[in-house]
Amino acid sequence: MATKKRVFISFDYDHDEDAKTMLAGQAKLPDSPFDFTDASVKEPLSGDWREKVRRRMANIDIVIGLCGEHTHTAKGAAAEIEIAQEKSVSYFLLAAYADKTCTKPTSAKATNKVYKWTWDNLKQLIAGGR
Repeated sequence: MATKKRVFISFDYDHDEDAKTMLAGQAKLPDSPFDFTDASVKEPLSGDWREKVRRRMANIDIVIGLCGEHTHTAKGAAAEIEIAQEKSVSYFLLAAYADKTCTKPTSAKATNKVYKWTWDNLKQLIAGGR
């Protein structure tokens, strides 16, 4: 079996924690291509917050930007995607909800597509299909 990718999930902590929990739960499925360790920073954006995120991204392969209705206002999610870009860590954006308008973090590039969240899509995206 192929080595599982180590994933960091970036999300809007104020609005999308339940969606993050569901996505992290998929890492436990027998055919999951990824491992997830919760690296969420649960404190306000102050002090050395960005440095803490940088350290937590040190041993990961991919950042999944989980996009909800308010992600465009989530400063933490924007900072996490920006740090992934600075560190040249691969990332993609995933719609947290099929029935809502999901927005990108402000640091996402205009060319970054928000992908539909299905199990097949997720496996393909983690494998680099984007």
